Amino acid sequence: MKRARALPKIDAVVIGRNEGARLVACLDSLAGHVRRVVYVDSGSTDGSRERALERGAVLVELDLSKPFTAARARNAGLKRLAQDPPDYVQFVDGDCILRDGWIGRAVSFLSENLRAAVVCGRRREQKPEASVFNRLIDAEWNTPVGQALACGGDAMMRYQAVSAVGGYRDDLIAGEEPELCLRLRARGWTIWRIDAEMTWHDADITRFGQWWKRTERAGHAFAEGAARFSTRQQPHWRAEARRIWIWGLWLPALIVVGALIHPAALLLALIYPLQVLRLQRRLGWAGAAFNVLGKFPEALGALRFYSRRWRGGPAKLIEYK
Repeated sequence: MKRARALPKIDAVVIGRNEGARLVACLDSLAGHVRRVVYVDSGSTDGSRERALERGAVLVELDLSKPFTAARARNAGLKRLAQDPPDYVQFVDGDCILRDGWIGRAVSFLSENLRAAVVCGRRREQKPEASVFNRLIDAEWNTPVGQALACGGDAMMRYQAVSAVGGYRDDLIAGEEPELCLRLRARGWTIWRIDAEMTWHDADITRFGQWWKRTERAGHAFAEGAARFSTRQQPHWRAEARRIWIWGLWLPALIVVGALIHPAALLLALIYPLQVLRLQRRLGWAGAAFNVLGKFPEALGALRFYSRRWRGGPAKLIEYK
């Protein structure tokens, strides 16, 4: 008699800090879809830990004496799972809601593609109409379907693969998923985005200052990724970092210095609206305008990275909420 194939063991790691009702919705969306949920809390003061325990999650509290990072939280979740390892682990940020049917689609894909270490689907914003910033973030999540270089915070991973490379880098304040995927690909694993609805995300960015801080974080991640992990064989965010320096620092410096010599140099500033005009066919007017404007907070984030690196200080999370 043919023995029935054992069902895969699927666990989830949820990370969060003061997510409130969003965390409750996140945990409820996982109920019945995974074997167990590990919730890693980064110093919440809003009752998140109590809500997680009420819903049967395994609670892991991070040491308050060390800097919080999403990477550190995810690693803490992985460490807790090691006591009874799953086959697959679904990572979810605490401000996200899992979509019905996603777990089945993801498990099916990983079961049929044995070199795939990571699979992700479409993350969508819950309220794209709330602000131009939410609409831009929703478009940002819409990455191409197929084999990819990296995933985002929400993804299903093969536990064996992510554990074999040591998980995430605790000291990265942003960009930890692409860096992990870089190491996985170096080991011969593949990363995939499939055409399936995965999660709802609630960015809740309605103010310019929030957008600025979020974009600053991205600049920090691009600069750190290019400086620490890019090689000739596997370039990592080198082009992104180059664009930040050119548009966010070198061109403005050239314009200012040139204007001190002759006012006509201010005409060089017209290159920015021309760049918006060039990008609008692909990104739309709002996307093009904020893409160009975003190079300034990105440059600030990049400078923050190099300042921290030269001082040898610890990572400090740049919060935007």
